[in-house]
Amino acid sequence: MIDAVSIPIAVLGAGSFGTCLALLCARNHDVTIWSRDPELAACINRVRRNPRYLSDLEIPSAVRATSDLSEALTDRELVICAIPSQFVRDVMTRANRDLADTSILISTVKGIENGTCMLMDQVFRDVLDPVHHPRLTFLSGPSFAREVADGQPTAVTVACRDETYAVSVQESLSSREFRCYTGTDVVGVELGGALKNVIAIAVGVCDGLGFGLNARAAVMTRGLREITRLGIAMGADPMTFLGLAGTGDLWLTCTGDLSRNRRVGLAFARGRSLADIVGGMSEVAEGIRTTESARELGRRHGVELPIAAMVDELLQGKITPEEGARLLMSRQLRSENE
Repeated sequence: MIDAVSIPIAVLGAGSFGTCLALLCARNHDVTIWSRDPELAACINRVRRNPRYLSDLEIPSAVRATSDLSEALTDRELVICAIPSQFVRDVMTRANRDLADTSILISTVKGIENGTCMLMDQVFRDVLDPVHHPRLTFLSGPSFAREVADGQPTAVTVACRDETYAVSVQESLSSREFRCYTGTDVVGVELGGALKNVIAIAVGVCDGLGFGLNARAAVMTRGLREITRLGIAMGADPMTFLGLAGTGDLWLTCTGDLSRNRRVGLAFARGRSLADIVGGMSEVAEGIRTTESARELGRRHGVELPIAAMVDELLQGKITPEEGARLLMSRQLRSENE
């Protein structure tokens, strides 16, 4: 676990999380990082820094950047997908022809595809040849990119329906600073990673309105209940939501100052419009796009998601933050187990 055998790894996506994973992997492995922007790839190779994300950190020589997807995937044993959820279908469709049959794919994407409401596992299975399906793994948990890149202690979950491949990822990525646990509940791990972003927007709204710690705790706890209800309806193990990919990631994203989704909620509470908020962000806040899909998944499975519904109404400009808070507090009284 501590001294992993060196293997070739590709990281698809040169955002903050892709960059931090490239830095993490480069401590033991040969890494190729793919960016769809040729200028960014060339800059990384030239100055050994990513000028857009984590720009103060030097990128070691073990990392080579490219904008050629085929080149990035050639002879790679592990392929890490760290791109925004709405681009996964296009990128992985193109990647399909270059993925080696024995490559293990690791998704770190925390989102749901708009329109189809597919989880990333479903998107991958839709566009990749069946030979790749057994090796689809999903990494999630409380892991801000900045802290991973700085070598701060971090623990995550790696899920695969065949746990053998999750163990392979665990052994390849784990170190003294980055600890991986394994599991088989792909649906639970994916839902936890995606829906916590929606709850974090709601918590940001509450914090921005000055409601205090009582309200924050209530939204987080009831948010966890929403995620769990939907997860059970979709076949997930409810215990997953008490683990790193559930409460761990939820707590971090709802309370951490590095959380983009929490900052979205804070900005709404301060009167900014969605267009203004998105225009001022250098990276995607997945919760903005995930909210609509989460609400639709709730409809399809007959699961009520009041917090997600409130956030969706807020994002659509149908209600104000104050109105959203009143809607949640004035709902019909019921058992906590509902």
